[in-house]
Amino acid sequence: MERKSGVLMPMASLPSPYGIGTMGKSAYRFVDFLKASGQSYWQLLPLGPTSYGDSPYYSFSTFAGNPYFIDLDELVKLRLLRKSELASRDWGSDPARIDYGKIYANRFPVLRLAYERGRERFAEEMAAFRRNNAWVENYALFMALKSRYGMASWCEWPDEDLRLHRSEAVKRAHEELKDEVDFWIFLQVLFFRQWEALRDYAHSKGVRFIGDVPIYVALDSADVWAEPKYFQLDSEGVPSEVAGVPPDAFTEDGQLWGNPLYDWDAMKRDGFGWWIRRIDGAKELYDVIRIDHFRGFESYWAVPFGDTTARRGRWKPGPGMDLVGVLENWFPQVDFIAEDLGYTTPEVEKLLADSGLPGMKILEFGFDPTGDSHYMPHNCVNNSVCYIGTHDNEVVKGWLRALDRRTRTYARDYMHITEDEGWCWGMIRTGMSTASKLFVVQMQDVLELGAESRVNSPGSVGANWQWRMLPDAVSKDVTKKLREVTHRYRRD
Repeated sequence: MERKSGVLMPMASLPSPYGIGTMGKSAYRFVDFLKASGQSYWQLLPLGPTSYGDSPYYSFSTFAGNPYFIDLDELVKLRLLRKSELASRDWGSDPARIDYGKIYANRFPVLRLAYERGRERFAEEMAAFRRNNAWVENYALFMALKSRYGMASWCEWPDEDLRLHRSEAVKRAHEELKDEVDFWIFLQVLFFRQWEALRDYAHSKGVRFIGDVPIYVALDSADVWAEPKYFQLDSEGVPSEVAGVPPDAFTEDGQLWGNPLYDWDAMKRDGFGWWIRRIDGAKELYDVIRIDHFRGFESYWAVPFGDTTARRGRWKPGPGMDLVGVLENWFPQVDFIAEDLGYTTPEVEKLLADSGLPGMKILEFGFDPTGDSHYMPHNCVNNSVCYIGTHDNEVVKGWLRALDRRTRTYARDYMHITEDEGWCWGMIRTGMSTASKLFVVQMQDVLELGAESRVNSPGSVGANWQWRMLPDAVSKDVTKKLREVTHRYRRD
């Protein structure tokens, strides 16, 4: 990875007339902006279909694409939909926020119309997709069964044989629900057809994609339902312990994520084949893969199932270099980033060093007037990726508001921030100037937006994952300003 820079911008946050960002015109315009401003990378959040809570980190499949991101205007061009059918729907009234309830209620009915009109025309393409993507059969049947059972979690399905993925029941359901299965496969054909076109366009402009692979998958997912042997579940599919992180200075109860934990012994006996398939799927989407919660490969926090907080968890050993080495050897052409944030130990630092992967530096964590944090700009080593903050952190203006006077003064003096320059661009300049091989900035900070534009507040529910960029937000002046600071520090 050469000395470059990029922008973190969720696909969902792009402007569009249909309530949520898609792989349509705005995505192509964003690529054009990245090119014009000298950026080499577009970092995305996970692109999988979201479940309850709308988090991209809780997906129905680690392989599938989110139907919300399918560009509906392209379906009009293909004569699968009519403009009037889209205009008659309520996609939400606030262009700066995503109304997921309205998206869910309105998007799938129009996608079903597209399926009814296109299933014969796309029959050969669907057949080829099925041949080339073995995961899609279980995913499509999983979604078809969820539709049958009112979208209830597979753990609550009344048919025990289906719940426990017994082969005869699965085969029978596949035949009974053939049309519904085909619908969900059709959506994946549309998603990947549009994604490949967008990725080809981005590559033609010199822009590559950084994508997130969450360390865990959701309990209510096709991945766990179809392959329970790789997870810590009992014979009824109930977890004994679930994922989380321990209490810290920010969360006194820790964070209870609730994901099922892996049976690392079973995975190792299989040569980590499940992880190889997972990364193989991710590289079809992304050029660079960020491994979320990398420290969980060294040891992970296991919380008793049924607990309401993460307090009673315990550390258990992860697969370490046994897994990391397999992935690096299997995918020598893939660039990985290790998300090594959170509770670190000498053992985690050793795993990162042994892997040779670049870790992450967060400038918002660095300015301690009383000590020398390894997140400070002068400690951003070459083999790292520097951020002001990630999607889990405050934007600059929100972070600034929470600083005490002493820390604020120290950070201002360290970065030589002036009133004319402002904090957002002062921190962009600082990140660009570090030795880190890659610097990534949130789009909100490029636009100098306030705390209302924060994407996610870990441990909270309600307003997460909703921010959207307004259609006219990116000006020529902003593009020029970003291009100039990028060139000044030779990241273009």
